[in-house]
Amino acid sequence: MQLTPREVLARYHRAMVDRSADDLADLYAAGALHTFPFRAPLFPARLEGREEIRALYRATWGASPVRLTEIHDVVVHDAADPEVVTGEWEGTGTVEPDGRPFRATGLLTLRVRDGEIVETRDYMDVFGTYHAMGRLKDVVAATENGTAENAAAGNPAAGNPAVGNPAAGNPAATA
Repeated sequence: MQLTPREVLARYHRAMVDRSADDLADLYAAGALHTFPFRAPLFPARLEGREEIRALYRATWGASPVRLTEIHDVVVHDAADPEVVTGEWEGTGTVEPDGRPFRATGLLTLRVRDGEIVETRDYMDVFGTYHAMGRLKDVVAATENGTAENAAAGNPAAGNPAVGNPAAGNPAATA
């Protein structure tokens, strides 16, 4: 039986907490598109295809100091289009190595067809996330010297996505 959009969203959140790039990527169709409309310096604007999604999240979650422990305060909005679901969320956890508290918020809009994500629009509090990670100054510097555009060109290899990746705790992505 195919997963509903709400079920896919719940599994997406579980993959975030588990930091499982495989579980996350396996929710996507082979040719899926994942975009980050709120541009994040040092991070690509879009990912194309399941394997690009898997590679980016594997690298970023593997290198991130953020340990997301819970997704909560989820508010799910069904759309008029039965393929689309939007979920607002808050995530909490810690930043290693000192274990200081971490909090991030975001919103995911998923288009799910035949039980697989075909499109994701991933919105999150980018600067709040960088600040919590202690990386806000790095992001500002990258933006000011122009390296942010190069790293955000859509190719994870174009820059080091783990440097300031807000999706390390998200997402999506995220937190």
